[in-house]
Amino acid sequence: MHGEFLAPGGWMTTLHRTGEQWDRPNGWTPLHWVAWIGLGNYGYDAQAVAGASRWVENNRAVYRSTGKLLEKYDVESVGTPAGGGEYLVQDGFGWTNAILLRFLSDLRRRPHTRQS
Repeated sequence: MHGEFLAPGGWMTTLHRTGEQWDRPNGWTPLHWVAWIGLGNYGYDAQAVAGASRWVENNRAVYRSTGKLLEKYDVESVGTPAGGGEYLVQDGFGWTNAILLRFLSDLRRRPHTRQS
């Protein structure tokens, strides 16, 4: 399943493309955290690092182009804010800020397993 959900910019929340906010191609920070912890707890460190690294790069790419950290990201097109749902993408979400900082810290401690 990892291969189906892992996209160039992180993990997709679902494989369904409906235009709704939780579906493909959108990725959400709290679900990246859950995937990171779950994969790590079961010894899938390389997969955890791959997804987290891609998510970090996607966050950085969007920040470079918009000057903002966002609530959700398009994980199929790195550097693109997400879309869909019943409201516009929200700027500066606390969970994005916190998990991005945590991923940056954790990935620095495990550079030998870092891969994309």
